[in-house]
Amino acid sequence: MEEIKLDLTDRKILAELDKNCRIPNSLLARKVNKSREAVKYRIQQLVKKGVVEQFITSINPNKLGYFMFKVYLKLENIPEERERFFGEMRQSKNIYWYGIADGAFDCVFAVLSKSITGYFEEIQSFLAKWKHLIISKVLGTMVDTQQYNKKFFTGDTDGTIAIFGGDVVDNAVDELDYGILNILANDARIPLAELARKVKSSRDIVRGRMKRLEDKKIILSYRIAVDFNKLGLEFFKAIIYFRDLSRKDEQAMFEWMRTNPHSIYYIRSLAPWEAELEFAVRSYQHFNRIINDLRKQFPHVIRNHEHLIMIHESWMPAYGEMLSERGLTVLMFYFCENIF
Repeated sequence: MEEIKLDLTDRKILAELDKNCRIPNSLLARKVNKSREAVKYRIQQLVKKGVVEQFITSINPNKLGYFMFKVYLKLENIPEERERFFGEMRQSKNIYWYGIADGAFDCVFAVLSKSITGYFEEIQSFLAKWKHLIISKVLGTMVDTQQYNKKFFTGDTDGTIAIFGGDVVDNAVDELDYGILNILANDARIPLAELARKVKSSRDIVRGRMKRLEDKKIILSYRIAVDFNKLGLEFFKAIIYFRDLSRKDEQAMFEWMRTNPHSIYYIRSLAPWEAELEFAVRSYQHFNRIINDLRKQFPHVIRNHEHLIMIHESWMPAYGEMLSERGLTVLMFYFCENIF
């Protein structure tokens, strides 16, 4: 795919939209020193060219009572069976995202569930069906994830953070809250008046509900999903094994990731490894330089690492039912543009 060339103004617009895509055009115009009409046109062109795929809302499932579980698989080289396997995943309402990768694993997918035993039974049944294809598996649980704004647009090193996960809290949300979340999830830039009409409420009530959802950390941020390929970028995941990690060392790693221009996520997991670091980079060589710098900065902390390059990711058909007050076994939602 041919890279789309962007000028500095486009990059500044994208950077601001990723910090808060609900920013009014008038304020965005002042930030990038252009007219309101010019900014509106540039945003339309970025969407038309497919650079901006969606305006999305980052929603924290843990604050809606859900645990995040992850599955990592190494698969046999049986092309027909692999295609059947991925086809079934695309139809499963229990799997909300999967990624096909090269590297340490061939497939990574994630589910959200309020029931640990229910998740265990379902995943064991699913994996047993495909045991002839699965060479090895790792089951993990996400502790929390630091999501960084996309600093690579402008090379910024002063990153902002939104934290997913953490303690599971089953906050009380009603039908109106779910309706607002369901629309904002994939249309975060929708005007307030239009949102109010869609949920059959008033602007003031909807504005108040959004503020409440933000205060409860159910809504974490409003940002953009972009096509990395059209930006000439690749998406890498580094799986990190620690020797020992003091609280001071961990805080230093958090800061290193926050200020790295190419960082996207820092994921803490209950798994054979301790952390997963994700980056948007120009090439494997670029990624390798970043990891070598990390190892030099923390030689007493990092024992080993593996990596994945994410080739393809997909959101499941059941995503359309993501925020239903009727109560799904698994909550389907768009965690971010390429969550894991």
